[in-house]
Amino acid sequence: MTPRAMPASEAFALYERNWRFVDSGRLTEREAQLIHKLAAAHGKGVLLVS
Repeated sequence: MTPRAMPASEAFALYERNWRFVDSGRLTEREAQLIHKLAAAHGKGVLLVS
């Protein structure tokens, strides 16, 4: 099975919805930058997490 590309808006929604499973202290610099870019583009600069 070939992995499919995920739309950026879907990736952003997944991060918001599943943030409780993210160990933010262990994010790579690349992933942290991706999350920041997704929030800027799809969350008006905000990542809504609890």
